[in-house]
Amino acid sequence: MIDILSYVLMVVGVFFWFWGTSHLLGKRSVLFKLHSLSVSDTLGSMAILVALLLQIPSEWPLLILAIISLAIWNTMLGYVFAHCSSDGEENQTEFPPEIL
Repeated sequence: MIDILSYVLMVVGVFFWFWGTSHLLGKRSVLFKLHSLSVSDTLGSMAILVALLLQIPSEWPLLILAIISLAIWNTMLGYVFAHCSSDGEENQTEFPPEIL
């Protein structure tokens, strides 16, 4: 049963990888495409790491560290992409024109 669940998680992870790559063909901005790719890549990689955790539970400290690192790094990268894709108008409306 654990083997079947592990294989299903691996297939789900690879599906997320390809699904995120398919967004690169769209007509949206480059930063939106990269954000979509990073989110789906993170989910796919985490699913594969959980599948590996089920297959080799003796390596749990290393795999848990990999999952945490992946979550932190790609979340920060996603925020950077989202911030870079904004046009900057939100920042200018926070202060009255006299202060700027």
